[in-house]
Amino acid sequence: MPLPIWLAHKLAKQLSEVRRQNILSYLTPDGKTQVGVEYRNRRPYRIHSLTVIASQNKASKPDLKQLQDDIRETVIQPVFENEEIKPDENTRIFINPDGPFIKGGPAAHSGLTGRKNAIDTYGEYAKHSGSALSGKDPVRIDRVGAYAARYAAKNVVAANLADECEVQLSYSIGLARPVSIQVETFGTGKISDEEITTLLEKYFDFRLAGIIKQFNLRYLPSLSKGGFYRKLAAYGHMGKVDMELPWEKTDKVGVF
Repeated sequence: MPLPIWLAHKLAKQLSEVRRQNILSYLTPDGKTQVGVEYRNRRPYRIHSLTVIASQNKASKPDLKQLQDDIRETVIQPVFENEEIKPDENTRIFINPDGPFIKGGPAAHSGLTGRKNAIDTYGEYAKHSGSALSGKDPVRIDRVGAYAARYAAKNVVAANLADECEVQLSYSIGLARPVSIQVETFGTGKISDEEITTLLEKYFDFRLAGIIKQFNLRYLPSLSKGGFYRKLAAYGHMGKVDMELPWEKTDKVGVF
């Protein structure tokens, strides 16, 4: 997973956790996280900046300085404790830079804008169709096609055919198979992108029915306590380690 979205999700989870456990009793359920990562030679090099927006019950309690100290201690520090790349003395850290954020939610801003689609996938690191993944049932190809592309790309990398891999699937109404399969390895492939594409066409079933069957999408809710799709809707659909997701498996490595 791209490091920026991975870290942003970890910060968001930790922000929710300190609220649920009443570690910071003044927090309310609204917040935002963002991480800027400096890359060199396509590899993460340092944390350039990070932002945490946390909402609170009252503007006067705690004051902004106390909130910033609390967020650093209970949210930011635990998240980066075991990370290889940590904020350094030049990392720009913004915690409620516009001042207190009171209550949040509909009380702060009305209207419904829909889901931030890139958060479901890779945080705009990779191309996507623009469709939100949550809210669609598992027979919608713009949802499950993203899972199939993730599954294929992850197995390509796990098989050491490339260090990076992006798989793009294009479908047309009335046709079961994708009209186009494109592979981009950004110059990291051990074999050509065209050869990888041929392997995917041979060993992966990208038909809608094939994807549903491969991932057991109709029956996952009955096999998962607490609602499979409900839990999937938070903190992204890709790269989760707290759920056993079929598209995160690397069980196709042996076929290449």
